[in-house]
Amino acid sequence: MNLIPHLQTKRLILRPFVIDDTKALFNIVQEPNIFQYFPTKKAWSLERTDRYINYQIEHWQRHNYGHWAVTVKESGQLMGWCGLEFLLDTNETEVGYLLGHEFWGKGYATEAATASVEFGRNELSLQEIIGLTDPQNRASQRVLEKSGFAFTRKQFYFGMEMFRFSTQV
Repeated sequence: MNLIPHLQTKRLILRPFVIDDTKALFNIVQEPNIFQYFPTKKAWSLERTDRYINYQIEHWQRHNYGHWAVTVKESGQLMGWCGLEFLLDTNETEVGYLLGHEFWGKGYATEAATASVEFGRNELSLQEIIGLTDPQNRASQRVLEKSGFAFTRKQFYFGMEMFRFSTQV
C-alpha cells in the first residue's frame, strides 16, 4: 500500500496528515487537560506536534497503517486524530484517538475508531486490535466498548497501569 487511504463515515473524513496540519493540531494539543489520561500528561510544543505528524507519515510507510487526521466532513475542520499504531514493545496493534474538547461526547471518537477497526479488518487482515485506557478514563472505555472491544485485563504500558481492551477482527 503506497498511498494513505482516505476513510469517510457519516460525519467524518479520516485523511493523511500533512505538514500544514501542524498549527491546527498544535491548537488542539494545547487545550487544558487534553492529555489528562495520557502517560505524558503534558501539552505538546509546536516542535513535538510537528514530530508527531512526521512520525505518523513514516509509520504509514513502515506498517501500511497509522493515525489519520480526523476532520469534519462538512467543513474540513481538523478535530484531532484516530487510527492504528504498531506497539513495538508488545508486537500489537492499538487503536488510538484524540479529539479536541468541542468534539467530546458527540460520538465522533466512536465513529472514527470503528472506521479504523474496520480498515484493520478489511484492508490489513489484522487478527487482533487492542485499545488502552487510563483506568479513570471512562469515556474512552465507552468508545472502545461501542467500537466492539471488550475489557481483557489490567496491564502496564508506557510506564503506567492501563486497562487493556481487545477486539478479534
